[in-house]
Amino acid sequence: MKSKALVIGGLLIALAIFFLGTSLRTRAGKSLSVTASGTNEPRKVAPDFELKSLDGRSLKLSDFRGHAVLLNFWATYCAPCRVEMPWFVELYKQYHDQGLEIIGVSMDDDGEQQQIADFVREVNVNYPILLGNHTVGDAYGGTQLLPKTLLIDRKGNISSSIVGMKSKSEIESAVKSLLADGQ
Repeated sequence: MKSKALVIGGLLIALAIFFLGTSLRTRAGKSLSVTASGTNEPRKVAPDFELKSLDGRSLKLSDFRGHAVLLNFWATYCAPCRVEMPWFVELYKQYHDQGLEIIGVSMDDDGEQQQIADFVREVNVNYPILLGNHTVGDAYGGTQLLPKTLLIDRKGNISSSIVGMKSKSEIESAVKSLLADGQ
C-alpha cells in the first residue's frame, strides 16, 4: 500500500514537473535542451563511469567510445520516463546500425531491481540498463529532475543535454544530428 502511494505520488510529481517544463518552454519560446554544438564553446568530455547492468555485467561509458551515445537517466516512478522508453527502443532499432548506442541508467533506489527488471521486460528494452547512483548522476550535473538525456558524440564529448521530456520527433532529430556529427 505504501509502495503504491509512493508510485502515485511520484507520478503526480513527474506530471507536475513535465507541465511546468512545458509551460516554461512555451513562455521562453525555446526547448529545455542545452546544446553545446553550434557554439564556439568546446564540448565537455562526458565523465566516465562503471556501473552494473541488470544482468550483473559491469559496463563503462568509455566502452562505447567511437559510437554516438544517447545516455538516459530515468526511473520507474517517472511518468515521462515511461513515455520515452518505448521511443528509445524504436530509435535503437532504427539507428543502431548507423552507430547509435543507447544506455539507460536507472536512478531508482537500491532494492528496486525487480521493479526495474519488470518494467524493462514489459517495454521490451533492447539496450543496456545500468543501475545508477547519485555519484554518477552528480557527475552529470545532478538528476533531481528526470528524465535527463545526454547526447555524447563519437569522441566522448557531450553534444547536448535534455532535462525533461521532449517530443519523439525532437529526440529523433537530435539523434540524427549526433549521428551526422563527426562522420
